[in-house]
Amino acid sequence: MNESIAFIGGGNMARSLIGGLVAQGHAPARIRVAEPLDALREALQADFGVTTFDAAATAAAGAATWVLATKPQVLHDVCAGLAAQAQAARPLVVSIAAGITAPQIARWLGGGIKVVRTMPNTPALLGAGVTGLYADAAVTAEERRFAGTLLAAAGTTVWIEDEAQMDAVTAVSGSGPAYVFLLAEAMVAAGLREGLPAAAARTLALQTVLGAARMLTEADVEPAELRRRVTSPNGTTQAAIETFEAGGFRTLVEAAIHAARVRGAELSAAND
Repeated sequence: MNESIAFIGGGNMARSLIGGLVAQGHAPARIRVAEPLDALREALQADFGVTTFDAAATAAAGAATWVLATKPQVLHDVCAGLAAQAQAARPLVVSIAAGITAPQIARWLGGGIKVVRTMPNTPALLGAGVTGLYADAAVTAEERRFAGTLLAAAGTTVWIEDEAQMDAVTAVSGSGPAYVFLLAEAMVAAGLREGLPAAAARTLALQTVLGAARMLTEADVEPAELRRRVTSPNGTTQAAIETFEAGGFRTLVEAAIHAARVRGAELSAAND
């Protein structure tokens, strides 16, 4: 397929994808970016050699794939402005806008448009993200492959076959980095209360989170087993784990992720 790509929006997430694509060997000349802010536009052109424009319609002209990378609250208006062009060009549309469904995007673009909806998370900015993807039925196998390759520029990808589950993807991984940040924040604060110097508490907590994440992803071992290996009977870790469990840690995590999923569904409905 024609691998020319137009990014509609040149913010942080678009920048991470563009950087990943160029690093993988995608020709900068085949990447076009629409971004209204002069500073962002100039930085993208200087850093990656891509062609930039201030108007979405100009960037989209001639591109086989459009990546919608605007803020969700402006996406309806952006799509309305591109609808006639979409009907004429029939591009593959890849959306990274949170809370906007594939049918909504297709309808806003005039109907009959093939859409891949994705939910990346912020570690994508480091090439360490994870993205859930959903493709509507009209998307071909080759187009799915291309969309997967595009998002793989930012990290791991997971295909979801039921779009209703994308709200759960958002709740687990899209919002998930904030949960880890909250845990790290609480660990630093607890270390301070136990008398550690601020710099030591921060380093100990953050490097522990980093090291644990690497063990989780690099060792072919289930999280529960890794936890068991660290938890010596009647030791310090067991005392902490028992306190977490007594405080309803698992139930609280389940409730938090459920709340995020429900809110995602509400936002989709509000944008309809």
